[in-house]
This record gives sequence, structure tokens and C-alpha cells, in this order.
Amino acid sequence: MSSYPILQKDPLLKPYEADINLRMENYKRVRKQLVEGRDNLADAASDFLYYGFHQQDGGWYYRETAPGADAIYLTGDFNQWNKTSHPMKKLPNGDFELFLPGENALWDGCHLLAVVHRKGKAMERIPLYATYVVQDPDTYQWSAVIYHPEKPYRWQNRTFVPKKPLMIYECHIGMAQEKYGVGSYAEFKDQVLPRVKKLGYNTIQIMAIMEHPYYGSFGYQVSNFFAASSRFGTPDELKELIDTAHGMGIGVLLDVVHSHLVKNTREGISEFDGTDYQFSPSGPKGDHPAWGTRLFDYGKPSVLRFLLSNLRFWMEEYRFDGFRFDGVTSMLYHDHGLGMAFGPYERYFSLNTNTDAVTYLQLANELVHHLGEGAVTIAEDTSAMPGLCLPLSDGGIGFDYRMAMGEPDMWIKILKERKDEDWDIWNIWYELTGRRPGEPVIGYVESHDQALVGDKTIMFRLCDKEMYWGMEKRQQNLVIDRGMALHKMIRLVTMSLGGEGYLNFMGNEFGHPEWIDFPREGNNWSYHHCRRQWSLVDDKTLKFEWLNEFDRKMVQLANSTSLLTGKAHSLWVGQEEKVLIYEKKGLLFAFNFHPTRSFEGYFVPAPAGSWKPVLTTDAACFGGQGRIAEEMIYQAKEAPKGYGFELYLPSRTAVVLAKV
Repeated sequence: MSSYPILQKDPLLKPYEADINLRMENYKRVRKQLVEGRDNLADAASDFLYYGFHQQDGGWYYRETAPGADAIYLTGDFNQWNKTSHPMKKLPNGDFELFLPGENALWDGCHLLAVVHRKGKAMERIPLYATYVVQDPDTYQWSAVIYHPEKPYRWQNRTFVPKKPLMIYECHIGMAQEKYGVGSYAEFKDQVLPRVKKLGYNTIQIMAIMEHPYYGSFGYQVSNFFAASSRFGTPDELKELIDTAHGMGIGVLLDVVHSHLVKNTREGISEFDGTDYQFSPSGPKGDHPAWGTRLFDYGKPSVLRFLLSNLRFWMEEYRFDGFRFDGVTSMLYHDHGLGMAFGPYERYFSLNTNTDAVTYLQLANELVHHLGEGAVTIAEDTSAMPGLCLPLSDGGIGFDYRMAMGEPDMWIKILKERKDEDWDIWNIWYELTGRRPGEPVIGYVESHDQALVGDKTIMFRLCDKEMYWGMEKRQQNLVIDRGMALHKMIRLVTMSLGGEGYLNFMGNEFGHPEWIDFPREGNNWSYHHCRRQWSLVDDKTLKFEWLNEFDRKMVQLANSTSLLTGKAHSLWVGQEEKVLIYEKKGLLFAFNFHPTRSFEGYFVPAPAGSWKPVLTTDAACFGGQGRIAEEMIYQAKEAPKGYGFELYLPSRTAVVLAKV
């Protein structure tokens, strides 16, 4: 067997060649099983076209897969909720089918439930492939609803292709509004998308779309995998949001949750057929010990078809441009990576590795890239599994990117544990530039994770209570001055060094204060921390506007120079002075993180020629002190230290220079 290119890209993997070969043999074997008798993998990912509710042949078909069930009945508005009048025919392969004659046998807005019988017990269930699920406001019970509008949504932007490098605006529809309540798809389209466009982000990554019964789960405890959450609006309103984004040149990624499923049996897919092993390993092996959820059994072909079909559904029905896969670390390892310190390569290739999950992720990546031109896949993985972001042909798992999850952890650790004058500049450089050979990452300072209740946004961590009264432009506040300076510097150095893509959570670009806390019993069901206070950035008297404008200019610079496609070259690391200087894509970046020391005539190594500042964190329009002369031209010439020029580098300031 020939060696895969992954072994040449990372020679340290040579002792694990047999493991890489096993990875690829498993993928080929399972793929062959799924595709057998079909043209391609997409045909094997078509369950949603068969199961569920479909109007055809002059009536309505309803089909389910429930191998453990003895019988299934359909009940709902169409039969006055009679639980026994409409039995489904049991087919030999564990499927069930019911045909209702008449095109109006079911209708738009018709509520439905399945009643599953096993061993004398009758259990209400929401159909597995339901595409619209709603909660009754009085009884709080969930049911499937036929969504069949008289005039289906007509797409306007049919040829959109996502842009790269990815500049991602992570968002949550429900908390995207300032009101004390749940925002809608329509409100997001009208009020938030224009902000994203103006800031320059070319991609939105939407959380909590897949239906989930508990709002406070942030969408990570999914109940109905084919249903767009009804608490935000209708399926067509979500389609219009995505279509509008495409018209603005903005790609749309779905935060997909295939790492686990909610335990709820009536609302979710858990124990749908009356067994605990239809989708999960039976017994305690099927439980996630930390999340209180159930796990998927990736070794079952029926589960693989369900999940692959789910990906195809979201891409074809809603035209998502790809996925950010949540909880990939939990999928990759039998112990879910809990408490595991990854480093030595044997940690990745052992009996702890869930090879079935690895195979599923390879199949998922093949499918997504087959279905959509420019389609994107991102892995949320803390372990940095070797080959995670290498092509299948290289012996990899096939993701385009993984989240650089160590970067926000680094910043929080620095801000919590180190004095300003004790920052380790070498470590910052190493953490922001170190990654596996050829494997792209999405860099970020903070996502939604870093601001959940019990934590704080970076800006609030920097300034804390001073933000409540110190953010007026006319007020001078040393705590706020420090916070704003470091907020801009941290974001600039992370964006420019931290990855081949960049991510920001909505509102954090302008230093959104406090934390995120969904309404729950513990906070008296308050929405106070479950919204975005756009009025702060829109108020011209407040300093939030300055941070927002810096973020816009930073993103604009990255887009105009394709900055994230380049490789950074370290020119100088001044550990004692807290100075970092590097070159990337023909731009020079000079950072002075020192809290008090400003440097007259600091030598900046640079190729010969004329250099001019194009962005500085200290500009007055960003709330800085204006200590950098932005009209100044610097001549790089030969000096005792090599080619370069001398630059005034004030404390807590970064400057970016371009060749004239």
C-alpha cells in the first residue's frame, strides 16, 4: 500500500502509518457499502426525499423508519387526533408507510404526531423527518406541522459562491435584537444583515437553527434535525434571510450538531421506535457524561444515512453554503476528550479514537464538497487531530478549517493571570502562528463560548464595571483607555496571525459588555443578557462607535489585501520591550504591548523602499491618542541592524504600514 501525502507533510506521523491506512480503509469500505447500487454518495444521502411527508400520486405519503416498533399510527388535525384510526403499513425492512388519498388530505398548518407502539406501550413521537415543528403556547407540547404554502419561496440569487478567505460573523437569530424577547428571521434580515455588510464580513455562521426544545441550550441540544426552529419564524422566512445574504455577497454557514441529540423522547428522535439503540449505542454507552444528552452510533449504516441526508437537506432546501460542525472532539474520542491533554501523537491513534466517527466525518466532508461549489466545512475540535483539515486524498478527514480554540483560551489566561508588563510576547507569536502543516484554521479572540454566563466578553473583562459609566466620549477614564487600546490590539494581532480565516461573535466588534445568559429559572426568566444592545454602538456620544469603526477598517484592510492567504514572517520579538514586528502580504505590523514605555526611533526591519501607515490602533477616529503621524513616509535603508527604518512606537499601540 502506497503512503498517503499526510506522511510527507508531517514526518512525525510515520510511526502511525498503519493507523492512517486503517483510517482510509474504513472510509473506503463504509463508502462502498453506502453507495452500492447507487451512482454516488449524494444518492445514498437521500433519505429525506423518501421518509417524512410528501404530496404525490394524488395524495400524501407518510413514511418512517422504526425497526423496533410493532406498529405506528398517525394522528393529528386531519382525523381529530384519533390515535388508532390511521395505522401505517409495516414494510419488511423496518419501515412504515401510510397513504392518505386526496391532495387536501393534509394541508398547510395541519398539526401531526406519530403514535409508536412497542411491546404493548403507546408513545407519542414527532415524525423523524418533520421539517416544521411548533410548540403550543398553552400546553407547551410540540407537534409537527405541514408547511405547504400556496406560493413556495422563489429564490432570487441562484448562482452564489462563497468568498474566501472567510471573515465570519457568528450570530444567533433569537438574541440578535435589542428587545427583551426572541428575535426573528425577518428582523435579522432587515436589521442585522446590513450591519454585517457594512462591517465587511463575507460570511455569517448561524447558531441554533436546528429545532431544539430548550432555548437556553444555545441550540446545541437538537430535537428535530430537519426542522428550522419555528421560534424565529417560518421556513420561507429563513430562506429569504439566506437569499438576501447571498444577494449582499455574504455566505451562510449552519452550525450543525451531529455530535449528540437531546434525550427528550416525545420531542426528539431519542428512542423513537421504543428502543434506546435506534440512533445511539444501547445503555450507558449511549449517554454523554458531561452534556446530559445521547450519542449517535456512527457504526450503523442507518445512522450514517440519516446524518448525511440531513446535510444534503440543509444545503438543497435552504441553500446553506456549508457547516461548522459542533463538538467534533466529542465525536472523535470515546472519552469525548474530557480532561484529556493532547500532545503526544499516540493520544490520537489509540483505542480511545472513535474510528466510526472519523469515517462519518470523512463521508460528510466528501458529500458537502460534492454538493456545493465552494462549500465550506469547519470543525470545532480542541484536540487538533492530525489530518483533520487535509483532503481525503492526502489521508485526511477533509475539513476546510478547524476552529483555533487555543487562541481565545490564551487571551483569557493572559488577561486573568498576568500583569500587563509580564506578557510573554514569544508565547503570543507561537500560539497564533503554530498549527499543523497545511491545515488551515479559523482564528478568533472570542466566540459565543467566551461570553456565556459565568464568563465575560473580552472588553468587559478588560474594563468590568467601568463600562457602565466610563464609555462616554467626553469622559477620560484610564481603565477604559487601557481596555480599548488592548481590545483593538488583541483583535488585530489575532486576525492577522491567527488563521486562514477569522471569526467574530455579533456585537463583540464594538466591545459588547457583560455576558450572555438565556432566560431561565435562575435569572427569573430574564432576557436582559440574551440580546444585543445595538443602541450602544449607534449612540454617537459613546466610545463603542470607535471600536466598531476600528473593526470595520481592520476587516476592510484584510479583505483588500487578501491578508489571510499569506504567511507571516517574524522580523523582531522584543520580549523585554513587549514589541512584536512581522511582515505579511507585503504589510508591516508593529505592536508595542508595553503598558507605559513608548519608544522614540524604534528600529523596524523592512525591505528597502518607502513605507506609510495604513492603519493604527491609536488613531483619534478609533478613540486613540493620535500619536502616530499617519501622513509620514518612512524610508527603509541599510543600517547597522540591516535594512529598515526608525518609527515612533507609543505604548499600547499597533501600526500597520504598506509600501508606497
